[in-house]
Amino acid sequence: MAGNHSAPSGPDLALGIALADLPDGGKLVGHRDGEPVLLVRRGAEIFAVTATCSHYGGPLADGLVADDSVRCPWHHACFDLRTGEALRAPALSPLACWSVEQRGDRIFVGEKRKKPAPAPRESDAGGSQERIVIVGGGAAGFAAAERLRREQYQGAIVVISDDEALPVDRPNLSKDYLAGKAPEDWIPLRKESFYARNGIDLRLATRVADIDVGAREVVLGDGARVAFNKLLLATGAEPVRLSIPGADQPHVHTLRSLADSRKIIAQSGAAQRAVVLGASFIGLEVAASLRTRGVEVHVVAPEERPMERVLGPEMGDFIRALHEEKGVIFHLGDTAASIGASEVVLSSGSTLAADMVVAGIGVRPRVDLAERAGLATDRGVLVDAYLETSVPGIYAAGDIARWPDPHSGESIRVEHWVVAERQGAAAALNMLGHRKRFTDVPFFWSQHYDVPINYVGHAEGWDAIEVEGDVTAKDCLLRYKRGGRLLAVATIFRDAESLEAELAMEQSNA
Repeated sequence: MAGNHSAPSGPDLALGIALADLPDGGKLVGHRDGEPVLLVRRGAEIFAVTATCSHYGGPLADGLVADDSVRCPWHHACFDLRTGEALRAPALSPLACWSVEQRGDRIFVGEKRKKPAPAPRESDAGGSQERIVIVGGGAAGFAAAERLRREQYQGAIVVISDDEALPVDRPNLSKDYLAGKAPEDWIPLRKESFYARNGIDLRLATRVADIDVGAREVVLGDGARVAFNKLLLATGAEPVRLSIPGADQPHVHTLRSLADSRKIIAQSGAAQRAVVLGASFIGLEVAASLRTRGVEVHVVAPEERPMERVLGPEMGDFIRALHEEKGVIFHLGDTAASIGASEVVLSSGSTLAADMVVAGIGVRPRVDLAERAGLATDRGVLVDAYLETSVPGIYAAGDIARWPDPHSGESIRVEHWVVAERQGAAAALNMLGHRKRFTDVPFFWSQHYDVPINYVGHAEGWDAIEVEGDVTAKDCLLRYKRGGRLLAVATIFRDAESLEAELAMEQSNA
């Protein structure tokens, strides 16, 4: 992912700094051999790690130190200060670490520490004959495979994906990549060589037709069978398709895959006007990206305010005004009735010119496999606190999983990228027998032009919203409560407070 390649700032840490310049609990950014280094003091211990997050290059000095870890202010990745290990998604790559020496009342940063070599893995023939099969090549499936190898799992790993592309950084498909601000090489989570190097049998463009629970096999679309000892279902969600006349034309798009994003980009070059159906996060991010490319954008949605169901009326009004400032034209309280070759006819009778149409009217979890296999489902695949389904040895993670959330006390299903990655990693640990409860607080971010919205927790409904700060000034924190209990927090440009809210919710789960 993107890093911070600006000139190093702060003191040259090889020359040392005064101990008094780094109080207990303090952070300081300097550099060593041209690389930005973050110093963190925890009592008598001082840690030195890369100063920028390995996900998108967020400034860790602005993050939160909790115990012996540091959390990124942008997207809430978490790193071990002792080892640099990426403890939580969305970061997957570790931070570099440096040796630190205290001489009298000064601190010196020495050489970069070498990463310990992983224990050698035995070959399948000479080692474990176990096989873990992962169905799905999205965030959860990738994170599970990556974590299994990081934990030095010795058995075979087979990842079966019906996508033609390597696992990708999906949030970018509607954000920077779609807007033309992110290069193609940002998009794969790992290069193709990663899978071969780590002994991960990644089968792309491959459909799983059924799960034979009794035989412990998955049945592929061509009739071939793949045996498993443990199985992870990470089939994700699929866009809700339009059912109106004209929805099957080549200039009508949904956005879920890299191929989808590429098609929209290709058409946007010649398009003058686009109609986005739906004022969801994905729809509005597409609107922002297309406006960045100079396309005229009309957004059609049935609700009164965009995002009101998730963020409430005040934030909804702000989001609408933000997009209108950038030239987006809203048609709210309306829906599309039909799509022609160059226009969209609305239910109200209005007609909008359209060279291209993007439908962002929601997604539905892909639970067909689970249902046919007899797994317990209820608006998703039901899992326990360890992400195990009703069939022992079969786990589910990501958009399809409905799990018992300790903070809200409810069984919830969340369609967020970071949650999927974290669940994939947790499921991997549990397939290895660690018995780790999934208690992470849900987190997502949305980007609208230069305005990021961070959201921690989960509130399907609330009876009170407390607003701190000024939403219109893009400096605010909103608390979503029900019965006096805090369920979620949304922030704009209050990154530290977002991290603190997440930590407080985690501690209440303990």
